[in-house]
Amino acid sequence: MILAKKEKEVKKETEQTPEVETVNQDQLKQLQESLEALQAELEQVKKAKAEEKDQYMRVLAEYDNYRKRTDREKAATYDSATADTVAQFLPVVDNMELALAQSDCSAEDLRKGVQMIQKNLNDILSKLGVAVMGTVGEPFDPEYHQAVSHIEDESLGENVIATVYRKGYRIGDKIVRHATVIVAN
Repeated sequence: MILAKKEKEVKKETEQTPEVETVNQDQLKQLQESLEALQAELEQVKKAKAEEKDQYMRVLAEYDNYRKRTDREKAATYDSATADTVAQFLPVVDNMELALAQSDCSAEDLRKGVQMIQKNLNDILSKLGVAVMGTVGEPFDPEYHQAVSHIEDESLGENVIATVYRKGYRIGDKIVRHATVIVAN
């Protein structure tokens, strides 16, 4: 009887084993399919990451090229503006060289020549948009004028420029040089 009992148990176990193996194989198959799906998803993520990195590198290179190009353009614009400005002053230099080459001119002729050169310079400054600041009789403004002295003068009003030592210049709102003046009253 014991032997029959054992045979029954072994038979039962062998009948159950294929089910366990089948269940394990089903689970294994599901896990394998899950693994394959995850691996495929991982590959897609890696590919997307590589594409984004490539796109980032392209944008970075494009920005670097843009920065270099604008730096070159800015330098070229500055050089061009400087050359244009210098070209406008060259006739004045020529006139000064001619004036200095004249050895037989009178003091009055020399004075007239210097006045003409000064007029040429003022015309050039005007063309460049440079405005003169600080004239006698103009109200004193500390933003544009630098007072070096103060005098009493009945013929002038209060805080009015009495004397200009050195003219001031501005381009638009930018002060190139403050006028150096003496202020009255």
